[in-house]
Amino acid sequence: MHATSSALDCLVGHGSGLGRREETATKPKVTHAAVDAAICKGVDFLVSHQNGDGSWGGPTRTKGINIYAPVPGAHDAFRAGTTGLALSGLLDVADLRPDVTASIEKAKAWTASELPKLRRTDPATTYNVWGHAYGLCSLVRLYQHEKYPEKRAEWARLAQEQVNLANRYEDVNGGWGYLDLDGLTTQKPSGMPTSFTTATVLLAMAEARDVMGVKLDDNLVKHSLMSINLQRTPDFSYVYAFQHRMHPRIDINRPAGSLSRSQSCNACLRVFGEKAVTDEVLATWADRFLNREGFLDMARKRPVPHDSFFKIAGYFYYYGIYYFTVAANLLPEKTHAAYAEKLAAILIDRQELDGSWWDYPLYDYHQAYGTGYALMALAWCRKFLPAE
Repeated sequence: MHATSSALDCLVGHGSGLGRREETATKPKVTHAAVDAAICKGVDFLVSHQNGDGSWGGPTRTKGINIYAPVPGAHDAFRAGTTGLALSGLLDVADLRPDVTASIEKAKAWTASELPKLRRTDPATTYNVWGHAYGLCSLVRLYQHEKYPEKRAEWARLAQEQVNLANRYEDVNGGWGYLDLDGLTTQKPSGMPTSFTTATVLLAMAEARDVMGVKLDDNLVKHSLMSINLQRTPDFSYVYAFQHRMHPRIDINRPAGSLSRSQSCNACLRVFGEKAVTDEVLATWADRFLNREGFLDMARKRPVPHDSFFKIAGYFYYYGIYYFTVAANLLPEKTHAAYAEKLAAILIDRQELDGSWWDYPLYDYHQAYGTGYALMALAWCRKFLPAE
């Protein structure tokens, strides 16, 4: 997005995302103009739906069946993670309109003030790890966009603090989870580390390390990578959680159930030097994701988690979309354009009439987090689309 973007650009119509794509014999190529228009509408949604304090989301818009969320800590975590994703999306697309800049400034103030306060809700609920991970993602981008050295140093300090906080909640089995339901009360969680949560945290840490020089605990990283590898199957599917490693062929752990997890887990292992994750593995799973995206789409917007084929939950949809770009970016650049065009076509088709993207009704967080993921993914796609 450029400073010359106008509101008129946002009036270009796109599919609402309420139904499946209509298959045609010949699909038009995705253009930079179409991507820019989709980005503009998504940015406008985030700007117009930002909370007064600079954050996004809240504990409203409940439904009959809600995600377990003990107050207030669970919602502090949801808001932190959602705000991190929304802010990251705005920073990635580089929309220079004044109202967008003002929105980013409010989000920066909220991040600096509130993110350091994030802690575990209770011994059973560690949703805070999502806030630490996506808070780190936004801090990396704030550091990259910051002009003044003293402010860059402050963003790096806050990032180191988030890494240290996340370290507290690494599971005794290695890695991170979001629930600890075994009934034990331990200083470190002793419950259910999940492959994808672990990958999410480690990827955020790696980005902070590489961009800002944040220090990681090498032993903790090694322990967490071991946990992911123990959850990896020979075909580079990843079981849902550590306890699932003894049941690798139940529905949720099969390749279709792992479509999103394989993107983040393969990317994580590759970033940390796992030689088993070759270009062939990454390309196989990138192609599989695009070819079988329909399995994820069938779960999209279902109000009950894991209530679809292969026990896929709706909230894996835009998570998988974003980590597809992280994994694909590790492949040779000559492959990026084809992936970018296909992914951008999906995202344009899935955009709602109000400009948002969402996949699971999570209180009032889903539209902001989904839009954040989608904007980051579209920013990646836009870089590699062929010139018009």
